[in-house]
Amino acid sequence: MNSNVKALYAITAKPERLIIGLMSGTSLDGLDVALCRITGHGLQTNIQVLQFETVPYNEDVKKEIKTVFSKQQVDLEKLTLLNPWIALKHAAIINALLQKWDIAKEQIDIIASHGQTIYHAPKILHAKDAFGNATLQIGDGDHIAMATGIITISDFRQKHIAAGGEGAPLAVYGDYLIFGKAGEDRILLNMGGIANFTFLPGDINSNNIFSTDTGPGNTMMDAYMQQQYPGQYFDADAAVALKGTINTALLEALKQNDFFAKPFPKTTGPELFNLDYLQKATSIAAIKDSSTADTMATLNKFSADTITAALLKATDKNKPYSIFCSGGGIHNPLLMQHLQQSLPNFTFNSTAALQIDPDAKEAVLFALLANECICGDGTYLKKGVAGMPVVSMGKISFPD
Repeated sequence: MNSNVKALYAITAKPERLIIGLMSGTSLDGLDVALCRITGHGLQTNIQVLQFETVPYNEDVKKEIKTVFSKQQVDLEKLTLLNPWIALKHAAIINALLQKWDIAKEQIDIIASHGQTIYHAPKILHAKDAFGNATLQIGDGDHIAMATGIITISDFRQKHIAAGGEGAPLAVYGDYLIFGKAGEDRILLNMGGIANFTFLPGDINSNNIFSTDTGPGNTMMDAYMQQQYPGQYFDADAAVALKGTINTALLEALKQNDFFAKPFPKTTGPELFNLDYLQKATSIAAIKDSSTADTMATLNKFSADTITAALLKATDKNKPYSIFCSGGGIHNPLLMQHLQQSLPNFTFNSTAALQIDPDAKEAVLFALLANECICGDGTYLKKGVAGMPVVSMGKISFPD
């Protein structure tokens, strides 16, 4: 038997596994690294986050990623070069953190790497009859495995698409495994660059799970801040938006896109919701002059309103729900205020109330998906539901 396969087989038989989950989102702010201790699999999964850190990208890394990020036309040589380059950056971060945490690489069983999304192209957005859903993440798993000496599982989204999904949201799998609770209908709302939510029924019936993107979370607010204030990557504490007044004409123009009328589940990305989208809405609304603060206030309300509309469309207005929030949007007080005002019958918490740091949640998700890749059998799902095919996701890279 190949020694790497033998080592992987031994890992699957262990009573617990140490898995490092990696996540780098569309905000391009840095790499989330979560060291997790995981026992069991499927509905018997138990997870403990031992360490978590977000390592910011330096300006050079951000600059290089932006040359190919969410662009229909890119330099193909640059994209090819960045695939291993990003992987080696991530590997260096892992090696440095293991040294900081005083943990030998031999103690780590698996690295679970999401990679860096470069382009997300579900068919509902590209609308090309000859092609299906597609997505692209860079940060090659073989390079991470070789540079760290640790078995690496990566490129999770491709199997999801191959099985009939759109490659997102993948949070639904981890949400169901660790956050479902009998007798309580829960909503896990993640507000990263794009906002998405998972509905977890109190009857714990996997057939009734529901998950979808809603539209922009932070992506348009972040892009506009970066345009108006070079060197600032987001509206910290909503300081700019709080100074502004919502422009109702612009707000209504922003909402005029057929994405919002498309049926659930659906996915999207900054390929649609970007500064060009804002410029088109500004033209539709015939706005000749708007202050930065007013535009930020309007973008903030746009995110809140589209999240709210999706939640109301997918839930029973006569029933109470507990919402557990995660992602960068949870740190935006104005966004959270809008949501709470629009959804008075919903109880808001962060995933910290469920023992998972809201900033670590997505990195933890990929650790869970890696655990299911090597140990799971998919039986916890019984059968696939819309946007949630029963598949084992991830490609395995050996360190030698």
